[in-house]
Amino acid sequence: MPTSTPSGELHAPAAVSTVGLRKSYGDKVVLDGIDLRIPAGSVFALLGPNGAGKTTVVKILSTLIAADGGQAQVAGHDLAEAPAGVRAAIGVTGQFSAVDGLITGEENMLLMADLHHLSKPAGRRVAAELLERFDLVEAAKKPAQSYSGGMKRRLDIAMTLVGDPRIIFLDEPTTGLDPRSRHNMWQIIRELVTGGVTVFLTTQYLEEADELADRIAVLNDGRIVAEGTAEQLKRLVPGGHVQLRFADPSAYRNAVVALRDVTRDDDALSLQMPSDGSQRALRSILDRLDSAGIEADELTVHTPDLDDVFFALTGPANVPDQFMETAR
Repeated sequence: MPTSTPSGELHAPAAVSTVGLRKSYGDKVVLDGIDLRIPAGSVFALLGPNGAGKTTVVKILSTLIAADGGQAQVAGHDLAEAPAGVRAAIGVTGQFSAVDGLITGEENMLLMADLHHLSKPAGRRVAAELLERFDLVEAAKKPAQSYSGGMKRRLDIAMTLVGDPRIIFLDEPTTGLDPRSRHNMWQIIRELVTGGVTVFLTTQYLEEADELADRIAVLNDGRIVAEGTAEQLKRLVPGGHVQLRFADPSAYRNAVVALRDVTRDDDALSLQMPSDGSQRALRSILDRLDSAGIEADELTVHTPDLDDVFFALTGPANVPDQFMETAR
């Protein structure tokens, strides 16, 4: 589940903010005016199909490439005016591991400590602490090329943390990992945020965003087409409904009359009605049943999942404007 409650997020200081961020390569518009506000100490997930521009956003915000237009601040530093301040505050783990397979895990860590200009004693101390934290002590003296995919990913993030960043960009960090390694990586991300780190996550795994993110933005054709919590986004697409089951046939018949616009299953004594799953919608149904003196034996809320949202928002059809308005 998400690591923090969205209700307090909007009042937290922004770790990352962008206004009108643009980027093109020749005639190809990759980012067409991106607005983001990511509260400190939260997990933000950027979803989108291949080629949507997710990695371009990460590269711009981590100062690897320059935007063509717009403004951005990262960790309180203006991206264009203080790139060194941005780089000092962030860590980046890309889609492809930065681990050098020809040297040991420990040597990879010490190399990163040298790049951060840590003294030899401090570098060894930090490396030892992070190797232990990421359960890599036993493998520390082995060449990194002998590591499993999950171990390389853990080492990759451990290397990212050598500089004690407050904001970490994870660009599809679990791509290619088996389910167990992916779940281990999720736990690492949760622990980072518990420690106050802000995580900017790009992923194609919708379950990953659902599990981890406090807020999610969907990027398609260079534009943010929807943004909100996972639950808000799920309510944007049709298909949500409430199902009621009754043990008493007379209660079932009375409910048909009381609720009216329902889909009936007389054999199962079950009723189904469209609903966005919100508290207000459920209260309305229950109030109508209470007024009629009817009690359902079972109530189940069915809402679309993020797969449904993703396909609806990134399909070939134009995205309705109400998606953005509703999610915000």
